[in-house]
Amino acid sequence: MESWLDAQAVVRERRGLVRTPSVVDAGVVDLASNDYLGLAKDPRLAEAAARAARRYGTGATSSRLVAGTTALHLELEDALAGFAQSGAALVFSSGYLANLGVITALGGPGTLIVADEHCHASMIDGFRLSRSELRSFRHNDAAEASRLLAGRTQPRALLAVESIYSVGGDSAPLEDLLTVAEEHDCMLLIDEAHSLGVSGTGFCPGAGAVAGTRLSGHPAVVRTATLSKALGSQGGAVLGSEPLREHLLNRARSFIFDTALAPPAAAAALTAVGIIRDEPWRPEAVHHNAAALAAGLSPFSPAAERSPGAVQSMPMVSAEAAVQARKAALLEGVHVGCFRPPSVPDGGSRLRLTARATLTSDEIHYACAVLRRILEETR
Repeated sequence: MESWLDAQAVVRERRGLVRTPSVVDAGVVDLASNDYLGLAKDPRLAEAAARAARRYGTGATSSRLVAGTTALHLELEDALAGFAQSGAALVFSSGYLANLGVITALGGPGTLIVADEHCHASMIDGFRLSRSELRSFRHNDAAEASRLLAGRTQPRALLAVESIYSVGGDSAPLEDLLTVAEEHDCMLLIDEAHSLGVSGTGFCPGAGAVAGTRLSGHPAVVRTATLSKALGSQGGAVLGSEPLREHLLNRARSFIFDTALAPPAAAAALTAVGIIRDEPWRPEAVHHNAAALAAGLSPFSPAAERSPGAVQSMPMVSAEAAVQARKAALLEGVHVGCFRPPSVPDGGSRLRLTARATLTSDEIHYACAVLRRILEETR
């Protein structure tokens, strides 16, 4: 085993795929984190978490079904369901576990899962653990998804997508996908990890891509979300009908057997929901700043101009080029994300920039100037 591990380390080094946790100075321009609304360090969230810690303690102490549920968990679920225009919500201790829980609880023998090829790793792991038959369709190709569902022999089916994709930053054709789900009598699972707090119609900014559309409240639509990105806290949630919530309470193993979300995190997320309701300028600022980043870098990422959320994606010629560009930018005080295999397919390495509501115009201007210079050298 030790020799195998050594061999794997050599392969990673040779292919430029070595990963290490990033420790970044506070003074850099942050275009890498998922703190889209600038709430992770908001003193209101910190104070809410502190109050919860003093009242309930720092940990939940057990699973939700034993002794881990507090009034905060139930209040957070009600707030999320109301804000996102869903019948009910169930909070998990992470977005990853929310995806695992809902997919394994809805899947299994007798279920066909048809999934977009760009689905997140947490969804892919859920597909595998569910023991369902899995078929993938070309990214955002609703017609191919329909063809895959048309000939199914399984009594149940689940169509799985993301509303905004985490790497490319593009959006799914949700209306078309709902039509496919209706035609083939299947559930539509939508991961809103990069949409909740960012997307939403004018009357409900930040409520997610589903809110305000015909998908909202639809009995066939199930959503998952994370509380660790735009909401600046920790945890995850499944949004759907009350019968779905009851089913997950009884069947989702990553809910039943996992220690509940810590009360301070639940309190922080609950406070964040209220702030997003009261301060619609935050999601609006994300879109303004995303457009400014796209304009400043348009020669290198024309697709970024069409990004519907915070993520701006810039393809690179190789994994090595992506790694070197990230390092060079960080040396000049600009922190960007770097995606290379196996996080993306071979040939799909890229830099990922995330717009945040609290970025200043000076920070955007400086970051774009630094990145343009670095990217010009990689051409």
